[in-house]
Amino acid sequence: MKLQAFSTLPLIIAFVLLWNTGFIAAEVGLPYAETFTLFFWRYAALTLLLLLVLKFRGASLSLPPGQAALTGLVGILSHGVWLSFVLLAIAQGVQAGIVALVVALQPMMTGALSGAVTGEVTSPRQWGGLAIGFAGVVIAVMARLQGGEVPLIGYLLPFVSVVAITAASLIKRRQVMAQSPPPLDLELFWQSLGTMIALLIPAVLLEGLETDWTLPLLGTLAWMVVAVSLAAYALMWILIERMDATRVSSLFYFGPPVTMAMAWMVFGDQILLSDLAGFAVVLAGVALVNLPMRRRSVWSGQAQAWSQG
Repeated sequence: MKLQAFSTLPLIIAFVLLWNTGFIAAEVGLPYAETFTLFFWRYAALTLLLLLVLKFRGASLSLPPGQAALTGLVGILSHGVWLSFVLLAIAQGVQAGIVALVVALQPMMTGALSGAVTGEVTSPRQWGGLAIGFAGVVIAVMARLQGGEVPLIGYLLPFVSVVAITAASLIKRRQVMAQSPPPLDLELFWQSLGTMIALLIPAVLLEGLETDWTLPLLGTLAWMVVAVSLAAYALMWILIERMDATRVSSLFYFGPPVTMAMAWMVFGDQILLSDLAGFAVVLAGVALVNLPMRRRSVWSGQAQAWSQG
């Protein structure tokens, strides 16, 4: 158990850092293309890149119809809906701190639903860790909240992101426990393809696919495709295969403080003492959630027995 936890730690650190660069990169790219258009080009490029990789390997692109549909659905929820509604909320005038606070509800929702969906029990200790992590997020963002008139829809949009990423995590986790997942590049291809198709409709109908092609935009797209869509999402699925859904979802608590630190380095945003205090509390909560469990769920034991058999 200790060896496995040690080997997983570098993956966790890499995932947290790469995942949160996506928010910085999106802020850089939004002046050159609106939300749905920016993400459409991102996933069009990603789909083409993955297609070339699979063809180069001589791999088949086919999946069983049910598995292909489910994989595409996971992609739409965890890529398209999650990211688009976060940025739509910011475009409505909702401050990033409020968005981060709402999105931080995702681990709570995953923990509440994981028992019913995947059979993985969330222990009282893990619930305590989740609550502590959420308190850390509150500390980190409350000092940055300012009043202002924002349409009600703006505050509802981040909740859509929470529901989407929670559903995607639980569907993926149950899929892993029920059957062998496809190769990672093939899985990401189907996720990206489904996301690209889903984003094309609002990008054309609502935004006219208008794009200001500049070097900053091309650089942003390249980073979002390689570092975020490939590396970060691949790490997330690897972690979901190695860890239960509640532990993986607890890593999203790092989002607000890590993003604030990145914004300080890239845009010169000020870091407050409350940010550092919140980050310390987040660390304590995530550590509590990820301590080794003495007991495992019935489904997890059965899955291991089947894999060894």
